Amino acid sequence: MKRRAWIGVVALTAVLCSIAILGYQRWRAQNETARSDALALMPPEAGAVLFADFDELRRAPFFAQLFAWAPKPQADADYAEFLKNTGFDYERDLDRLAIAVLRRSNDSSLFAVADGKFDREKIIAYARKIGSAATNGSREIFSVSLSGSSRKISFTFLSKKRIALTDDAGLAVFLAAKKANADTTEWRARFERLAGSPVFAVIRQGAGTGTELAAQAPGGLRSPELSTLLDQLQWITLAGKPENDRLRVVAEGECAAEATARQLADLLNGVVILAQAGLNDAKTRQQLDPTTREAYLELLKSADVARLDRGDTKSVRLILEITPKFLEAARTASPAIPPNTTPNTPQPQKSAPQKKGHT
Repeated sequence: MKRRAWIGVVALTAVLCSIAILGYQRWRAQNETARSDALALMPPEAGAVLFADFDELRRAPFFAQLFAWAPKPQADADYAEFLKNTGFDYERDLDRLAIAVLRRSNDSSLFAVADGKFDREKIIAYARKIGSAATNGSREIFSVSLSGSSRKISFTFLSKKRIALTDDAGLAVFLAAKKANADTTEWRARFERLAGSPVFAVIRQGAGTGTELAAQAPGGLRSPELSTLLDQLQWITLAGKPENDRLRVVAEGECAAEATARQLADLLNGVVILAQAGLNDAKTRQQLDPTTREAYLELLKSADVARLDRGDTKSVRLILEITPKFLEAARTASPAIPPNTTPNTPQPQKSAPQKKGHT
């Protein structure tokens, strides 16, 4: 190839690379802005906020594998009818979703902000057909009944690509509420700390929340001491970040007392060590499929427990790495961790030194 042709190829490649880089930077900036705006709408009185950036997750090899083997839920008749009339398929068209969970005495309600590719005219026409509409200021709010329930879902378009919805009666109240207060600052600090994670949950502690979370653990991993320590946490965050074919999971608990953080770190370290010992037990080796056992050991070996000093709060961070091997094991077998791996009070382990920093 002549020198002039080589120069042309190099120049064209440079131009294409520049366009790709600029396009990615623009997409990322728009994505971060949309994410921040959606989270800013979450009510500060919420007990928990869950967030997922499906647009980013669909690009990750880990989630491509996850979606490939995960069982497909049977679409109910209501959703099938909704899809037929509006053309909106959440698997394809939902880009981001932020959900706030609000606890009220013995009841709870949800407020959500969804970003996606919506056909506004079709959705509005369908909502008017099966529900009702009311005007509140400059917004038109639609209400549709939930199948098999007396509750209703109310929603409104905030823009062409954004919808706000709730199963509470006061959608307009959520949208009109002023959110500039101390609680808002607390939520924002944690949202910013999790800015690099496309999926996360932030839980603001209430009485008994830790006990409820600990109760969800497998029988062999339940511990009254763990429940007590979790109840002393003020905030709990759980975040996932895909890295090629695996998922890095980071769980963090914040409390006011250093002693609580130290005890929790010691307990978690003890649980990990005892679980590894249980999986290496001769009886477990005989009962558990070797591939499954190796997958669980791989998960435990990736565990890292550390204490962080954030000034006003003391935190304990647990990092785990979910691999394709573990996903396959989880799909084909249930965990068989021996019940003696987590005594109520494991021997204290030397916890990691305190660190300063952010997730």
